[in-house]
Amino acid sequence: MPRVRFVQQDGSGRSIEVGRDVSVMLAAVRNGIHGIDGECGGCLDCATCHVYVDEEQASSVPQPSEEELELLSAVSGERKPNSRLGCQLKVPAPLDELVVHVPARQS
Repeated sequence: MPRVRFVQQDGSGRSIEVGRDVSVMLAAVRNGIHGIDGECGGCLDCATCHVYVDEEQASSVPQPSEEELELLSAVSGERKPNSRLGCQLKVPAPLDELVVHVPARQS
């Protein structure tokens, strides 16, 4: 089963098994990952699930939609080229583990 590894600001991390159809945001909220709020529940409405995809894996995930890019312009944490919204991100095949870094703040 695929996994998402959440890396916190202090370098600590936690890896969670997820199904291929489970979003990074949902995995974080269901498992109490600090720093991922997901206030809108995955409706692409709030940007409180902002994450940074590990730079080595950034080219392995699909490109963000126009709606996601619009919301990414309003994130409160630093926006980077590898910024994504966790509600729009799933572990893509053939990756076994997707590594995401949690920003310093969400709101």
